[in-house]
Amino acid sequence: MKKTILTLITALLALSHTARADEGMWTLSNLPQAVYEQMKAEGYKLPYSQLYSDDNAIVKSVVNFGGFCSGVVVSSDGLVFTNHHCGFEAIRSHSTVEHDYMLNGFVAQSFEEELPNKNLFVAFMVSQCDYTDEVLRHGIRTMSYEKQSALLDSLENAEQERVSKEDATLRVELKPFYEGNKYYLTTYRDFRDVRLVFAIPKSMGKFGGETDNWMWPRQTCDFAVFRVYCDPKTGGPAEYSKDNVPYKPEVYARVSTEGYKEGDFAMTMGYPGSTERYLSSFGIKQMRDCENAPRHQVRTVLLDVLRKHMRADEAVRIKYDSKFAQAANYWKNSRGMNKCIDSIGIITLKQEHEKLIRQYQDSTGYLKGQLNIDRLGELYKQNYATAKAQTIFYETFGRTNEVVSRAMRWAMGAAVQGPKDKPKKQFVQFKDNSDAWDLATEKEVLVALLKNYREQVEAEYLPDFYSTIDQMPGATAHDKYVAYVDELYKSPIMSSEPIFFNKKKVEKKMSADLAVQMGQDLLVIMQKVTGASPELLNEMDEQERLLCDAKVAMEMDMPHYSDANFTLRMSYGQVGGYMLNGKPSGYYTDPQSIYKKMLLGDEKTAGKNFVYEYFAEPIMHELFSAKDFGQYNDPVTGTMNLCFLTNNDITGGNSGSPVFDGNNRLIGLAFDGNWDSLSSDIFFDKTLARCICVDIRYMMFMMEKWGKADRLINEIKK
Repeated sequence: MKKTILTLITALLALSHTARADEGMWTLSNLPQAVYEQMKAEGYKLPYSQLYSDDNAIVKSVVNFGGFCSGVVVSSDGLVFTNHHCGFEAIRSHSTVEHDYMLNGFVAQSFEEELPNKNLFVAFMVSQCDYTDEVLRHGIRTMSYEKQSALLDSLENAEQERVSKEDATLRVELKPFYEGNKYYLTTYRDFRDVRLVFAIPKSMGKFGGETDNWMWPRQTCDFAVFRVYCDPKTGGPAEYSKDNVPYKPEVYARVSTEGYKEGDFAMTMGYPGSTERYLSSFGIKQMRDCENAPRHQVRTVLLDVLRKHMRADEAVRIKYDSKFAQAANYWKNSRGMNKCIDSIGIITLKQEHEKLIRQYQDSTGYLKGQLNIDRLGELYKQNYATAKAQTIFYETFGRTNEVVSRAMRWAMGAAVQGPKDKPKKQFVQFKDNSDAWDLATEKEVLVALLKNYREQVEAEYLPDFYSTIDQMPGATAHDKYVAYVDELYKSPIMSSEPIFFNKKKVEKKMSADLAVQMGQDLLVIMQKVTGASPELLNEMDEQERLLCDAKVAMEMDMPHYSDANFTLRMSYGQVGGYMLNGKPSGYYTDPQSIYKKMLLGDEKTAGKNFVYEYFAEPIMHELFSAKDFGQYNDPVTGTMNLCFLTNNDITGGNSGSPVFDGNNRLIGLAFDGNWDSLSSDIFFDKTLARCICVDIRYMMFMMEKWGKADRLINEIKK
């Protein structure tokens, strides 16, 4: 029996890279000894305690930035580095046509000039513990998905109440790991006064735009600087106040300008959002066909309209910069992931993997009568059409348009209860956010999306309001859509004035309103596309959990990491390139490479080869045409490294993760994965998967030479 199992494991390793000890997104509270030993073999020089448990452990410098990115504290006064694209919305929110910090950059010359940001926070992880036994004690395995969620919420609330009595500044999260086979309780401390300190111009912070997104070679200077502020009396978290003072962190990362060479140890720490490497072949097929493909198709329509309006008007560009960037990122990711799924043959590899698990199950009897891989395939087949319609629905109507958002909120019961003396006086009132969107852009976006939706879905998923569109005046179908959208924007719900419901006349008028009717019709379809049988979804989730359980059991002698779930993880590897189109990719980019691209961003110089997204201001041309970069030159390459590659694991949420050398010194920030391995969220291919990082010396060069931010340079070097 043992020989059979060992043979199966050997065969599995030939097909899958997911169990290798030199990759993965590892939790630090229970890092396997084998992983730490491999880290040392590859160049990590410090004891494990310097990673996690000591008072000065480097993990204490790493932050969850805003709930969507990562960052690192780099000074004794709470200075935080993260990616420019992570700070994008904060920078945009402070920008106006007169003071366009997105376009022109921003440098605070003093603490007083640093800009507060509403709803932005950073979180430090305080501790993490295995909570599995407590969850299982309540019988979670026998519960429906809804009851499982309720139980986890209840346990989390109880733990929150407990820790709040000890320290009111703490927050806890209870999350499933290993597809729900394990549960961990993580404690955080949130700081909500986070201020913008430094932002380079968009030309550099987003250099290359969508042309270079996910691509190598890369020259984007993707960083921004913020500062954490705290209560002046306690030194702990506090809501924004002008009296708050810079936070004094327990630990901050030391910057190294010594550089690195190919093969040197590299480690990232951050908050990866989501991976699905335990997902079945059936789940990957659904992801490819029902999520990625329709997402890319719908977003192509959206982005084409936004791009046209943004390039025509600077005020419109400022309003939609952040929305465009968010939509474009996973527009390109979806296309690239599907390309990799097919070119690598991941579905076939997963099917082979599942054959081995079946053999293991037959040989050992493990999970016999519970895990049924054939049944899992049947469940996905039943859910296929609904899953595709769901993606198209949410990509079309989910936060793409102001009138649709308001109509949906109305349909879901956005009425506000009247004051205590008149409790029956219910009303609806939408906040005046007209400064956040442009009427002409909104209308054209909705016309394009409504037309596209009809072309992409089956008739059963068409809302009733399409009959209304067909009856609108107009010589062509396009004219009818335009007329319909024009009427929607005349609706009372587009006003910031309250709409009271205490008069039958008002209620009758609103029930006949086209926007209100649209919201009600969309709610019907939303319930249909999310209306897959709860029993079906519960059984599907349970079978996926059991599949993960069987894989880990079969490979019990090897370390395993859980899929990412926006908890703090560590990844380690080496600096180095890969084979790109049959040639070595190189492991870094230099100033000459960005200068050549900048020339293509100059219409006069480039002519017909002009690339809009390679534009850079004259000062940037001057800076990067230099022959020598002084203290920022790399001793190996003889020039300033801009971006570099490692084989660290990366996914969404890792943006802004610090990249440390073998002595826990900061050498850069992770900001992207590479096009050739966009399927790494579901299958990590060590030969292709790379993490693209911005060099700390490139960052400091821009702070010094462009920003003249000597006070920040000196603060970092203390």
